[in-house]
Amino acid sequence: MAGGSTPKKSPATKKAGKSAGGAKKAKSSSGKIFPAGRVGRYLRRNNYHRRIGGAAPVYLAAVLEYLTAELLDLAVHAAKENKKQRVTPRAIQLATNQDEEIRGLFKNVTLASGGVVPNLRTELLKKEKKSKKRSDKGKKKEGKKSKKSKKSSPKKEGEQ
Repeated sequence: MAGGSTPKKSPATKKAGKSAGGAKKAKSSSGKIFPAGRVGRYLRRNNYHRRIGGAAPVYLAAVLEYLTAELLDLAVHAAKENKKQRVTPRAIQLATNQDEEIRGLFKNVTLASGGVVPNLRTELLKKEKKSKKRSDKGKKKEGKKSKKSKKSSPKKEGEQ
């Protein structure tokens, strides 16, 4: 010991040291923000199934976090399009209708203060006919003149 060598620890002390400070929770090992423990507790408490694996709450928490992040990203873009600084229920309503997959998830959901989704039918929109009418009138007049000349020429032949 005087020569600078350290005494070796026994295998029992190594295990005791790891278990005391080395236990990782599912939340920290997965790197997710949503609490996997709480999701697992809700799964067990609500009796969705008798047996629930250890990875199921972690996976479900990851899916919920992904959907939340995707929806918030779309809502931020919708708020910026309307020149707003805050994400309001209206921005979330507009965001849910921009993405087809999220629209399918939210088809039977009513958001409080979400408003009405703007939906204009193409059949109800007025068509621009004014520019076409002006050009058509000139063509019709020319066509009428040519028809009159054709009608008048057979009568002259029949009279002679």
